[in-house]
Amino acid sequence: MGDFELYFRMLELSKQGFQCAQILMILALESEGKEDSDLVRTVGGLNNGLADASGPCGALTGCCCLISYFAGKGDADELEDPAFLSMVSEFANWFKEEYGKLYGGYICAEILNEDPKNKLARCPEIVKASYIKAMEILGSAGVI
Repeated sequence: MGDFELYFRMLELSKQGFQCAQILMILALESEGKEDSDLVRTVGGLNNGLADASGPCGALTGCCCLISYFAGKGDADELEDPAFLSMVSEFANWFKEEYGKLYGGYICAEILNEDPKNKLARCPEIVKASYIKAMEILGSAGVI
C-alpha cells in the first residue's frame, strides 16, 4: 500500500470513529485479509494515550501490539518469534528518537502540547510513519 492509499485508508477509518491504536490494528488485520472487531475493540484502550493523554502515544503502544499480533505468542502451543522482544524494543527506540525528541517526549500530552489542534496536525503523520516502521521491522526480521 502506497503512502497516499495508506493515508486515505487511515482517513476513512478516522471518519468511522476509530483512533490511533485501533487504526493500526485494523491496518494489520487488513494486510492479512482479516477482520476482528474484538481485537480492534481491545486495543481501543490505548487510544489517546490511555484515554486522558497521560500515557504513551497510542501509535507507540498500538504498534507494539501490532508487532505482537504478528510475532507474539497467541496459543499455549505457540512460541513467540525469537526476535519478538528485539523488534518491540527497536520500534520503541525508533519512536522515542523520532517523536520524543521532536515533541519533548512520547507521552500523548507531550506530543499534543496541550493543544487539541495538534491532534489533527501531528497524529495522522505519526500513525502513518509508525505503521510503516513497524511493518518494515517485521519485514526485516522475516516475520511478514
